[in-house]
Amino acid sequence: MKIRTWDNQYIDLPLPDTYGAQKNIVALPGLIDPHVHFRIPGTEEKEDWKTGSKAAIAGGYTSVFDMPNNTPPCINKTTLQEKTTLIERMLDEVHSPLAFKLWIGATKENIEKIPELKKDIIGIKVFMGASTGTLLMDNPEMQKALFKMAGEHNIVIGTHAEDEEELKKGKEKYPETTDVHDHSKIRDRNAAIKAVSHAITLAKKYHTKLYLLHVSTAEEVALIRQAKNDGITVYAEVTPHHLFLSEKDYDTLGTKAQMNPPLRTEEDQKALWQEILDGTIDTIGTDHAPHTLEQKALPYGQAPSGVPGIETALSLMIDAYNKGTITLERIVDIMHTNSTKIFSYIPKETWIIVDLDLIKTVRDQDMYTKCGWSPFAGRELKGWPLGVVINNIYYPSHT
Repeated sequence: MKIRTWDNQYIDLPLPDTYGAQKNIVALPGLIDPHVHFRIPGTEEKEDWKTGSKAAIAGGYTSVFDMPNNTPPCINKTTLQEKTTLIERMLDEVHSPLAFKLWIGATKENIEKIPELKKDIIGIKVFMGASTGTLLMDNPEMQKALFKMAGEHNIVIGTHAEDEEELKKGKEKYPETTDVHDHSKIRDRNAAIKAVSHAITLAKKYHTKLYLLHVSTAEEVALIRQAKNDGITVYAEVTPHHLFLSEKDYDTLGTKAQMNPPLRTEEDQKALWQEILDGTIDTIGTDHAPHTLEQKALPYGQAPSGVPGIETALSLMIDAYNKGTITLERIVDIMHTNSTKIFSYIPKETWIIVDLDLIKTVRDQDMYTKCGWSPFAGRELKGWPLGVVINNIYYPSHT
């Protein structure tokens, strides 16, 4: 069947005959998510690659890059191989066509060994401030050594850029709080701004390819814009939750809106959108980080940070397209094309089939992710993926 592509070409794809009667169907290239946490190994109650891959396909993603903060963390050849074997087995068991690459975590002990694994990883994940898991590299000298090594070997560094010293100061200000609204104060914007500025300085000094994960403030993107203008090789990622949620959503979502870095102001949201449109922001990374409803129901201080997002990211962006906020071309750039360039990643030819007119409400019970909920539940969105085509086989988003 001939289907129109986002750039007004036509291609033949093996689709159900019923699609021929639907007028506003469009094909986009399969999405790439450079930032997921599918929780294997160690916390299978939250997610695994059987449920995670189904959630990814349902959301229009055909490639994902998984983060290393597992139990045990993915930090060397042994843990990398063991994790890869687990993932491949799970994908085989459900006959999933999802493609994947893995980040390796930076530690004080593994810097010299990482170059040996260059061909096996998509990049190095650096936690400049503590988040979920045990990985943390806040020692300035170790950070310098890491950026120097990555620059010499042309390996991407992906930074969780929150300054650990600033995070500790925030915790000291609110030592006993159980109010989730304080999360954005404890991990305040200064922690992110300071860490981003420091990472950019290191990238400039050591000629490192720097990928800044989940930027969330107007000041961060201003620093990134200036760095790009100065010729520094720096890239910026933004998440759907920072684009479509703000601090006001704590009122209704409680700890379901708790993530690191935390939600920011509506003014920050506007700045992120502006930088998407002008090209400063390069990618959408879902930071799909599921936790169970039971874990999220714990009081603030005990509830873990992180939200699921891989199933709803494209529909949120297509809804924004339908509202005139963004073009389909720009969506393809930030959800597919730019990741291929930044990470020198060559995916198989895959396609998402999107009904631009389909209106549905996000519902927890429709989610394939094992955690079974979405922070966007209750939102009516216009524009949903119907399925993906991989290896000339059509996989419906929902069955």
